[in-house]
Amino acid sequence: MSEKTLQHRIDGPDDAPVLVLGASLGTTWHMWDRQIPELTRHWRVIRFDLPGHGGSPAHPASSIAELADRVVATLDALGVDRFGYAGCSIGGAIGTQLALTRPQRVTSLALVSSSPRYGTADSWRQRGVVIRTNGLDPIARTAPERWFTPGFAGAQPAIVEWAVQMVRTTDPGCYIAACEALAAYDVRSSLNRVGAPTLVIVGSEDQVTPTTDARTLVAGIPDAGLALVPGTSHLAPVEQPAAVTELLIRHFTTSWHDKPGPGGQAAISAAAPKPVLAPPPPPQAAPAAIESGLAQPELVRGSAYERGIKVRREVLGDAHVDEVEANTDDFSSEFQDFITRYSWGETWTRPGLDRRTRSIVTLSALVAGGHRDDLALHTRAALRNGLTPSEIKEILLHTAVYCGVPAANAAFAVAQRVIREETTPEG
Repeated sequence: MSEKTLQHRIDGPDDAPVLVLGASLGTTWHMWDRQIPELTRHWRVIRFDLPGHGGSPAHPASSIAELADRVVATLDALGVDRFGYAGCSIGGAIGTQLALTRPQRVTSLALVSSSPRYGTADSWRQRGVVIRTNGLDPIARTAPERWFTPGFAGAQPAIVEWAVQMVRTTDPGCYIAACEALAAYDVRSSLNRVGAPTLVIVGSEDQVTPTTDARTLVAGIPDAGLALVPGTSHLAPVEQPAAVTELLIRHFTTSWHDKPGPGGQAAISAAAPKPVLAPPPPPQAAPAAIESGLAQPELVRGSAYERGIKVRREVLGDAHVDEVEANTDDFSSEFQDFITRYSWGETWTRPGLDRRTRSIVTLSALVAGGHRDDLALHTRAALRNGLTPSEIKEILLHTAVYCGVPAANAAFAVAQRVIREETTPEG
């Protein structure tokens, strides 16, 4: 199998229209098992595993765009041109990306437990730090509380164990790469270019991609509707399979063929919670014009500043940069502008060294200079840039020889505190 294609499974008639299903991060195509019997009555269903998930080879993808490209490469290899697409969570991000970049191929779209921006970049990079240090077990053990309501988890211990094992058997490098992809993903300003008829499905109890995220999707996509599934959390296709199946059948039958299927629109199973088809939200007001005297110069600072602020946020985190900007005034603004343009926009963006290597150099220099506050900041940055606690320990041991034992001793105290804070799993 090529690095550009994904492990996949095909169910349903060969001559039926194609419906592609994308899974959530940490799951496999089996999360859609309960939908298959009904969907294959109407469509040829193609499911795929993300890189390093299930049967897909562990070839990490660095962005949602790259994941979408691999889906397209897989479909091209199968001779599939046009298709409907339904995706859950990161699978929904892939679907949105496909609708934006291959609009001629996506006939209709369903976004389940999805968002135009998933959490914060800091939270995803923090998850990557935890996995590098502790492996996937902490993420696996907490998956059920993110994915299911407490009542469902208590009543379905076998499904909970299945969920935990799915995450544990995922390739850690591919999971971390997916976290980085989600950290960089933000299509809020592009939603108006999604031309496919879209159904947004969200569980009313979803805390990972809450209903506010779903309403943002609906407000931004020109032809979109919203369905709320009561009493359901993030992995809605697993927790309420009948309700999600009926919503998918209704949407893809009416939006794809522009006519109801046999017997009219599908009825929701009486045994399943009845989803609520929400009215479209009111149009959102245009963003207010920037009035801050500090924000305005960003519009004309040029490419070095734009490169710099992007890298500065990626390496140091949005929370740190936001705090710096909040405390910047007329006295310090030119200095902060200088740091962003020359340190981050000119030096950290040079192609000669990767970010891991630059973190090694930076940590060594900060130990030598005794700059403890910046050492704490760049220890966090080093973890984000892929260095492990063991590697940071080796760097500090090395500095003891060349920078002196007292300097290294102080550095160990700073780094130890930061590493404990950054690598301790939540909960």
